[in-house]
Amino acid sequence: MASLLRSLRPTLLRPIMAARYASFEAPLIISPAQLHQNFKENQHVAILDTTWFMPNSPRKAYDEFQKRRLPGAQFLDLDKVASSHELGLKHMMPSAVQFADACEKLGIQPSTHVVLYDAHGVFSSPRALFMFRNLGHSNSSILNGGLPRWDAKSFPIDTNPPSSPPSKSQYPPPALDQNAIRSYEQMVTNSALNPSSSLEAELVIDARSAGRFTGEDPEPRPGLSSGHIPNSFSLPFNLFLKTEQGSQGSTYTVFREADEIRTELDNAVGAAQAERIIKGEATAVTTCGSGMTAGVIWLGLKLLGAPKLSLYDESWTGYAMRPTSRIEMA
Repeated sequence: MASLLRSLRPTLLRPIMAARYASFEAPLIISPAQLHQNFKENQHVAILDTTWFMPNSPRKAYDEFQKRRLPGAQFLDLDKVASSHELGLKHMMPSAVQFADACEKLGIQPSTHVVLYDAHGVFSSPRALFMFRNLGHSNSSILNGGLPRWDAKSFPIDTNPPSSPPSKSQYPPPALDQNAIRSYEQMVTNSALNPSSSLEAELVIDARSAGRFTGEDPEPRPGLSSGHIPNSFSLPFNLFLKTEQGSQGSTYTVFREADEIRTELDNAVGAAQAERIIKGEATAVTTCGSGMTAGVIWLGLKLLGAPKLSLYDESWTGYAMRPTSRIEMA
């Protein structure tokens, strides 16, 4: 057996090693106190700032990272670690090679516990977790409340110039969970199915605001039609979150307790359909404006234990840009 293993090419052995290392599943969310304890115990943790702002925001994520960050944090640009899209959309799920290359440059190994945070509290970090988890890196978590909650708990903040990334590591290209992403064609096919009468229908949950879902409010992207995918449900992502008071009068978001998340899910899709999602009798597909806050709904459902979840990666922007899309209002 030993001679057989030695004869195998290293590139064939690396995925086996990666699967073994990534088999440990970290908590989906951790608190600042838990992360601080990991620091004290010298556990191998990679901390990534995954802050993302809407394109029309004057704030720049990397500029803010350079000024204030968790100690030892590196910056992960979700728009750069992404696959190209035929419509030019940003932060699409990266290929396995792109993901592995980014991990290597950040000094992340398959065994590393990766902790993801953002400057909003909870906003873009769930999208980053969606990427890590569905590319096989189950030893990953988000920091619940992100940078502002860490600061509010009086844990140290690094304001010095960022340090260089750690030494480049080895990270074999992983396998993407093929059920993680839904395509435009799949969404069109599913939109013809009424979830109240078809057990085959996937339950599409839209994380945008209610006004954007109904078409009463315009989309923030100029020229994009309003409305929603037929037979989808409205569940604004902020309903899974609560606001807490930060330093100097600022506020930030954290996830609500599981029972509160379940109540919001019941209100959005109905108690019977919510039960089907939790039991794995139906697949829930999350969507939003561009695939970012759909991650918040995805993670909220993961916290409830829902086993069959997908995300429509291009979301409403990709759907509405196509001239043949079926769109519902109100």
